[in-house]
Amino acid sequence: MGASSRLSGLYRQSVAERQAIIRDRCNLTENQVDALTHGGLSLDLANRLVENVVGMYGLPLGIAANFQINHRDYLIPMAIEEPSVIAGCSHAANLVRGAGGFTADADPPMMIGQIQVVDASDVDAAMERLAAARDDIFALANSASTLSQRGGGMQSMELRRIDETRVGPMIVVHLMIDTRDAMGANAVNTICEAVAPLIEQITGGRVVLRILSNLADKRLARARCRVQRDALGDDIIRNVVAAQALAEVDPYRAATHNKGALNGIDAVALATANDWRGVEAGAHAYAARDGRYRALTTWDRDANGDLIGSIELPLAVGIVGGTTTAHPVAQIALKILGVTSAMELAGVMAAVGLAQNLGALRALASEGIQQGHMALHARQVAIAAGATGEQVERVADTMTGEKNIRLSRAKELLHGKK
Repeated sequence: MGASSRLSGLYRQSVAERQAIIRDRCNLTENQVDALTHGGLSLDLANRLVENVVGMYGLPLGIAANFQINHRDYLIPMAIEEPSVIAGCSHAANLVRGAGGFTADADPPMMIGQIQVVDASDVDAAMERLAAARDDIFALANSASTLSQRGGGMQSMELRRIDETRVGPMIVVHLMIDTRDAMGANAVNTICEAVAPLIEQITGGRVVLRILSNLADKRLARARCRVQRDALGDDIIRNVVAAQALAEVDPYRAATHNKGALNGIDAVALATANDWRGVEAGAHAYAARDGRYRALTTWDRDANGDLIGSIELPLAVGIVGGTTTAHPVAQIALKILGVTSAMELAGVMAAVGLAQNLGALRALASEGIQQGHMALHARQVAIAAGATGEQVERVADTMTGEKNIRLSRAKELLHGKK
C-alpha cells in the first residue's frame, strides 16, 4: 500500500515542515523541493512553452490528504486559488476512508478525432465509399503517428450523417484513437490532418474541420464511495440527498453542483499540467448529453442509512507529453501522486471530484458554505489590505470573530482602530 495518506494537522505545520513531510514520503530530491518553493518554471522555459511571454503567474500548490482509492493511499497535489477546497476535499476523503475508501476506474484512453465533410454531391454514396476504404484510412492514420507502435493508434471508425444544418447535409467521420498515456490532443490532430486529404478524395466533398473532440465520451472515468451513517448523521445525509435531487432536475443548481466537483478535478489537472479547459468542456457537455444539463454525481441512502455516492464523466488526461512532461512542477506533482498510467490518473481525479462534491454538500447541508469558507477568505482580505507575517492571522481572526470580513475593516485593524 505504501505510505499512509493520513496527514493529521498538516494545516498547522509551516510550509517548510510540510515540504519536509512530502519530501520524505515521496522521495523528492532537494532540487525538486527547491522547484516547489520557487514554482519550478524559469522565464526562459515559460517563453518556450507559450507565446508573447512577459512574466509568470503563480498559483498555490497544496496537498489533499486522507485519500484511499482502490485500497491504495494517495497524496493529492492541487493547484488552486480558492480557499477551503483542499481542506474540504481532505475532510471528505477522511469520511470516506472510514468506510473503506473510494473505488475508481477509467476506460481505455480513447479519443475521438472529427473530420467534417461538406458539399458531397451524393452523401449516401460517399458514406459507402468511406466504409469500403476503411483499411486504407486505418493504414494512413497509423502511419501518421507512433501511437500504434506503443499499442495504441486508430482502433475504429464511425460515420455520422447530419442532414439538417445551415450549410446543407454533411458527413462527420469519427476516428477512434487510443492515445495510451498521453492526453492525446496533438496526436489526434496530427492523424486527422494526415487523413483529411484521403477523406476528401474518397467522398468528393470538401473537408473543413479536422480536430479532436473534447467530448471524450469513450474515455469515461468513474468513482464510488460510502460514508457511514454515524459519521455524518441522519439530518446531514437527508439534506445531502435533497440537494442532490435538486441538481438532478434544475440546471441552475446543477451548474454549481458540478462546479464543486470540478474544483477538485481542475486543481489536479492544473497541478499535473493537463488541459483543464478540455476537462471542463467535456464534463459540461457530458452533463447535458440527453438534452438537459444535470448533476455529474449521484448521492443516495442505502438500506443501512449510509450515504452512497458516485461520479462519471469524461477525463482526457495524461502523464506524458506536452507541458505535462516539460513543466518541472507537473513532474513533481505526478511523482507525489505516484500514478503509472493515464487511466490511473483519470480514476484518481474522478475520486477527487467526488470527494470535493461531498465536501461542498456536507457544508451546505450543515453549517452552510460560508462558515468555513469565509474564515479562510478572511486571510485573503487581510493580505489585500497589506497585512504581512503574523498580522495576517491576527487581522483574519478578528474579522472572522466579528463576522465582518471586509477590506475596509481589515485596514482599520491594521492601523490599530477598534
